[in-house]
Amino acid sequence: MPHEQLADLTQPQRDRLAFVELRVRFIGEMRRQDLVARFGIQSAAASRDLALYKDLAPGNIDYDGKGKFYVLGPSFQPIFDFPPERVLSWLTQGFGDGEPMRIKAWVASGIEYHSISSGRTVREIVPFALIDNGLRWHVRAFDRKSQEFRDFVITRIKRPVVRKGQPVAPHEMNDQDIQWTRIVELELVPHPDQPRPEITEMDYDMRGGVLHMKLRAATAGYILRKWSVDCSPDHNLRGPEYRLWLRNHLAIYGVRSAVLAPGYRSPDQHRLEAETD
Repeated sequence: MPHEQLADLTQPQRDRLAFVELRVRFIGEMRRQDLVARFGIQSAAASRDLALYKDLAPGNIDYDGKGKFYVLGPSFQPIFDFPPERVLSWLTQGFGDGEPMRIKAWVASGIEYHSISSGRTVREIVPFALIDNGLRWHVRAFDRKSQEFRDFVITRIKRPVVRKGQPVAPHEMNDQDIQWTRIVELELVPHPDQPRPEITEMDYDMRGGVLHMKLRAATAGYILRKWSVDCSPDHNLRGPEYRLWLRNHLAIYGVRSAVLAPGYRSPDQHRLEAETD
């Protein structure tokens, strides 16, 4: 049994074999050089590790002679148990494996998606990024059903199928996602309702009483909600959780995710309210 054989290996060997499975399973490919670069071993040792993994888990990886790398086998059965949160963090942050993973090509996928507003729907998406909003993970993708870029909660996705060989149109790629490519510059200051602003300045390492942040428009609303930033124009939210106020609230005008930000009102809403006062 693979698990019993794994127990007989040294910890460094298990770490290298786990890396092989992680790369192939979640990135889709694995080169001998990946092991060499990650663990600082010789090419011959990397070849032995790959051969050992193939012996332990026949059918898990296949060699692509044309591309000269290993790919996921047709009868893959994992021999390592990776916690989902650890995998998602590794994909987005690297954790000692060099730079975070870069998508080299866009691949369409078919999914069954469950949303509160629409219930169960079947969609085709072209994913390109993972987002941790502090509460749950999303995948950012072009949605062929609505013909726009959207966030999909990973736990609501069922029966995903990769549609290999299906062309991806230029307008479905991430450089066409205006909310993703737009960078907003935010100025966060201690909330005027807080009795000791100097403590907030210390906690958030502010310079001159201001914390400057640059965020993608697609993620700004999530961060502002997570940090409980009062985004109302007149800082009218009350409560100990509101330690920060978005001083330049017009910076998130046109940001779709701003609807998630506490107290946010669009300039149009603000004008209408002033006219009816």
